[in-house]
Amino acid sequence: QVQLVESGGGSVQAGGSLRVSCAASEDRYSTYCMGWFRQAPGKEREGVATIRSDGQTNYVDSVKGRFTISRDNAKNTLTLYLQMNSLKPEDTAMYYCAADHPGWGAACSLRLGFYSYWGQGTQVTVSS
Repeated sequence: QVQLVESGGGSVQAGGSLRVSCAASEDRYSTYCMGWFRQAPGKEREGVATIRSDGQTNYVDSVKGRFTISRDNAKNTLTLYLQMNSLKPEDTAMYYCAADHPGWGAACSLRLGFYSYWGQGTQVTVSS
């Protein structure tokens, strides 16, 4: 069972930067794929970026060139990051961390149903 805890959200003006983090309990199997998802008020949750344990990444088109996902597989700890630059008001949402293992060699999907483990979320607000 993987436990995921997000942190680092906050408020920023348009054009600014934020980095959100996700601390994962030690379960290297179930964290083979990890991703960031977001849900804005009144909208469905959507995939933002994913990363496989070997570093392969995948981004939704709306954040390409602005957001960078990374993971730190240090001994006994695993932390997922999302560096967000050139933020826009439409990036305002609750950001969630997720993890799962789809099978060795499989790509990490941006689809919500692909992931079994979820954090509680951290709020990101971008003002114009």
